[in-house]
Amino acid sequence: MRLTTLRHSASKPAFASYLLGVLTFFGVAAFAESASDHAKVSGPNACAECHKQEVEAWKSTHHFKTFRDMPRNEGAKAIADRMGVRRIKVESLCLGCHFTVQQKENKPEPIAGISCESCHSASQDWIKVHSGYSGKTAATESKAEAAARWKLADSKGMIRPVSLYRLAKNCYSCHVVPHEDLVNTGGHKAGSAFELVSWSQGEVRHNTWHSKGKENLPASAARKRMLYLVGLGVELETALRAVAKATKRKPYAFLMAQRVDRARKQLAAAGKAAPNVPEIEKIVELAHTAGLKLNNNRSLTTAADSVQALLEKISASYDGTTMSGLDALIPPPAAFKGSARTAAAVK
Repeated sequence: MRLTTLRHSASKPAFASYLLGVLTFFGVAAFAESASDHAKVSGPNACAECHKQEVEAWKSTHHFKTFRDMPRNEGAKAIADRMGVRRIKVESLCLGCHFTVQQKENKPEPIAGISCESCHSASQDWIKVHSGYSGKTAATESKAEAAARWKLADSKGMIRPVSLYRLAKNCYSCHVVPHEDLVNTGGHKAGSAFELVSWSQGEVRHNTWHSKGKENLPASAARKRMLYLVGLGVELETALRAVAKATKRKPYAFLMAQRVDRARKQLAAAGKAAPNVPEIEKIVELAHTAGLKLNNNRSLTTAADSVQALLEKISASYDGTTMSGLDALIPPPAAFKGSARTAAAVK
């Protein structure tokens, strides 16, 4: 698939189960199922019982506002019309990424915009575990007990900030659109101009828990390096999987191939800036082993799987302290997506 030969064209509206498409598309069905199981969604009010400041910070974000604003947006209405979707808040095509959905009376019902469980996964199985202090209190729970509690919460599907690869994968599952026809027919953007540091440190930042609400702390320099590197890697992996599943020589395939090419170049620069992380160079090498063309699913998926394995290794083996060379590549605060709320504003 030569990038310069792809042309835009339209086809007749087609509609399939979006959610099932997402699960199959990215090859992470078990993980995605826990993140989007409507029957296990508790809702943001359940989180607010303990995380008042975090929820108040969320209320000033675009993630929160999409619940009201998106169904009224003329662009969204036009996309829905082209896809044969009559009611945005009912059709599953839109629900997976733009809303928090609960199962009510055997029907999916949007209850909020993009909220806590959109990022940290449907919480019914882990909400009591993660906040239970092993049956004790924060002051009396031992470190071993806390570690076991967090391990259990992880096993039940919770996506914590420390689980950086899983967190990034969840972000990109929506910020890189996982539905070919939604782009080719609906005219939806193929994805956001998404970068993990600039988005996570902007308006969505709600890091107030450990300071007991006194501060909305920015990520440390080391954490930003990890966010930048793992985010780039997941961008590459996700785009490779998208090209692998593309079926038509239309905008979706073209735009996803562009994302692959851009991520490879950025990672190559990151590899030079942090030569003490040999996995970066290996990721770039693997990303060049499969041609960016249609009907190349097997090779592209194999490359994406290999990239995933290395990203998981990086996430588990590094903490960013030895990657100062990346600092010059990381977007500065002026490039962040909106402004984070101050602690005073969320009390």
